[in-house]
Amino acid sequence: MHVLVISDIHANLPALDSVLEDARTGSRSFQAVWCLGDLVGYGPDPNECVERVRQLPDLLCLNGNHDQAALGLIPLSRFNQDARAAASWTGQVLREENRTFLASLSSRLDGAQFTLAHGSPRQPVWEYILDPTTADRNFEAFTSDYCLVGHSHFPLLFRKETPREIARPVAIAWEHPAPLSPRMILNPGSVGQPRDLDPRAAYAPLDLDGPTWNARRVAYDVAQVQARMIQAGLPERQALRLQAGW
Repeated sequence: MHVLVISDIHANLPALDSVLEDARTGSRSFQAVWCLGDLVGYGPDPNECVERVRQLPDLLCLNGNHDQAALGLIPLSRFNQDARAAASWTGQVLREENRTFLASLSSRLDGAQFTLAHGSPRQPVWEYILDPTTADRNFEAFTSDYCLVGHSHFPLLFRKETPREIARPVAIAWEHPAPLSPRMILNPGSVGQPRDLDPRAAYAPLDLDGPTWNARRVAYDVAQVQARMIQAGLPERQALRLQAGW
């Protein structure tokens, strides 16, 4: 079974559509989708992105901190100025059916082989897993072989094969299906706002029969999204960062 793993779409419809088109190509065609949260926030297409995700097959979906902020579930005071402005705008334009969908989601789901968490299994809404020390502590917070996380906007892999080992980073083999072995924490990166100095949308097809993880990037029309963000009155800095992926 092939699963499309996506995260941190951030209301960027052209990026999402480019990912979906790329993921449907050839042997990468998927039968299910696991979305790790933050469908909205920052970008100009919150309703369109939620509706596109809702239509995807055999969907498992989380909500993230920006989704919760747009719904008023998290105080905007916990966000920086740009994120507050984007969350406030998003909350005003979200249609009721999309608000209901986002509110129905949790920030963590546990399965026999895979755990899904927006931020981390230890703190599903807020914690970033960016380094081996934080990853190591989070292996204690789930019991499955693998945990998939988003939130940081960085494609990252960590492995901890035995309890006595320290978690270590694993190099990403871009556009090459890499075999997985227990236990691992995996982040596909961000669809709509990458922060690893590569502006292309990031995602990962997951083959459960392997299992294998195929980290991928795909280009989209950044300038068009930037122009619509400015037109909507969204923070200019958040539009500018899309150009270089920071």
